[in-house]
Amino acid sequence: MDVIRTSHIVVVMTVLAVAIPAGVVGSPSTTSELTATVTSVTDGDTVDVEYSNGTTDTVRLLGVDTPEIYGENDPTEFEGVPDTEAGEQCLAEAGDAASAYMKDELQTGEQITLELDEQSDGRGDYGRLLAYIHDDGQNLNYDLIQTGHARVYDSSFGQSDRFYAAESDAQAAERGLWHCRDPSSGSALSITEIHADAEGDDRDNLNDEYVEFSNTGSETLDLSGWTVSDDAGHTYTFPSGASLAAEATVTLHTGSGEDTQTDRYWGSSQPIWNNGGDTVTVEDGSGTLVTSKSY
Repeated sequence: MDVIRTSHIVVVMTVLAVAIPAGVVGSPSTTSELTATVTSVTDGDTVDVEYSNGTTDTVRLLGVDTPEIYGENDPTEFEGVPDTEAGEQCLAEAGDAASAYMKDELQTGEQITLELDEQSDGRGDYGRLLAYIHDDGQNLNYDLIQTGHARVYDSSFGQSDRFYAAESDAQAAERGLWHCRDPSSGSALSITEIHADAEGDDRDNLNDEYVEFSNTGSETLDLSGWTVSDDAGHTYTFPSGASLAAEATVTLHTGSGEDTQTDRYWGSSQPIWNNGGDTVTVEDGSGTLVTSKSY
């Protein structure tokens, strides 16, 4: 295989039988690497892109499957996850987390590299392009498996051995969705209400924009250093000593006020949560995902 390297792209002289719009980087009309721009992230394993000639495509990340956020999840598809209501609920939360992860990694307007795989079918359901997504030197397909945000999708692709090894490691460590094998072992913090649309003009009623959290466990949660963030990266950090008693709730208001055990205030001078949809992501003091919810 001959490889021609330039300062901007790598052109791999292997031709794959995958229908690609003419006029994009890597012409002729089939190639094994493409440059594209992100236009939107649908969920954890589906991304919309635009090529340099203005044509668009939907990319289904090859070799991975993240839990659904727009439909029901079948726990039997995720090895070891119980086929129960708790298992389904846990997978739903894991799907939100995977979607938040990808939206954090891929910003609209960002340029990425799509790598095709000659062992795959080229295009999957609904004509979506099957590809690995490379961003800043990362193979995001592999990262999803390694971090436990996805399972390996049983199909033919060249990196399957590597992916299965990463999946086994994530399962053993119960990372990400794999803690759903024992749903009760997950964090007791639950996002119980997202009130994004304040009464009247959001800008004039910031404290009526809020997120409510509940401790569904039997022990007090130490929230010191935990963070709450949105898709745009706005972040609130719980101060040292903050806690949430068992079966208690705390409401995080966007505006300003005096913190109490039941109400805390972001201190923002502008709205945080988009009325048209956003994702609430909570991480602990070490940066580990605790829970996430999209609306």
